[in-house]
Amino acid sequence: MIKKQPTKIIHWGIIGLGSIANKFAQDLLTIKDVKLHAVASRTQEKANAFAIKYQATIAYSSYEALVKDPLIDVVYIATPHALHMKNTLLCLDHNMAVLCEKPFAMNSDQVAAMIAKAKAKNTLLMEALWTYFLPQYKYVLDVLEAKTYGKLLKIEADFGFYREFDNSARLFNKALGGGSLLDIGIYPIFIALSTLGMPDNIEAKATTFKNGVDASCDVLFSYNNGEKAILKSTLKADTPTVAIFHCETGCIKINENFYAPTTVTIHHNNEEKLIDFTEQTHGYKHEILHINNLLRSDKTESPIMTFNFSTKLITLLDKVRSIINLEY
Repeated sequence: MIKKQPTKIIHWGIIGLGSIANKFAQDLLTIKDVKLHAVASRTQEKANAFAIKYQATIAYSSYEALVKDPLIDVVYIATPHALHMKNTLLCLDHNMAVLCEKPFAMNSDQVAAMIAKAKAKNTLLMEALWTYFLPQYKYVLDVLEAKTYGKLLKIEADFGFYREFDNSARLFNKALGGGSLLDIGIYPIFIALSTLGMPDNIEAKATTFKNGVDASCDVLFSYNNGEKAILKSTLKADTPTVAIFHCETGCIKINENFYAPTTVTIHHNNEEKLIDFTEQTHGYKHEILHINNLLRSDKTESPIMTFNFSTKLITLLDKVRSIINLEY
């Protein structure tokens, strides 16, 4: 009888210990054969508190110290957008696999540099756009691919919430890549790219805060075959935050907070069906499990969130920024 080999335990590190990192770490605790080995912040006090809360083995007061830890298999980067390239290259230079929060970086040139470094180091790198790995989104992609309700004709996707302007907060700080487009507008654009592909024409308009970052952004993708995507993001109002896929014979709607675990409603033949994909965890576990499997298989690129897809996504963000005259 062949003895089954034990599953390799994946040791994680986290750089940047803000709100998303907290949710990510909570989900890590729910997964078997995973260990949060190390965390790093710019202050030892914050790193210590995070490590205690999420059972990390060690806390570092600098990112440079963390990447020298030989026991780490992969680093999750949850720092502000403007630091993604710098932090990613730091990890890759030390041959550490990286899961980097979206947006991958500030522009196409930065993303190209990150991908080139990962290839040169033969080291795993992936953009952490968690929605791509959620069961509800996989379900919708499968339905659309099968053309269960005919051809996809139009997408409507929005993401909006109200926050009082505060130039010192990361969300609004231009130096850190603040504004609606890069922070939440990326999700509706991701929806369009992953279902309709690259558009043939882009229209966009935005409102701005007094520091120049976009407060809201309206985008229209048009395709030569007649499809279109109506996409919106805003930091000035609460919006439904849904994604609606209009097909020839039916309509698929990912309900409120479409980017996270939620429900899907199917409208077909005057009937409505609700499918529940909510779960106990935040939902980050799905991309974590994906990375774990890639590492255990010695893969250096995701077959889902590919380098090509991330390149197209940042290209679209760059084009929209150009149209609305948003410069960082």
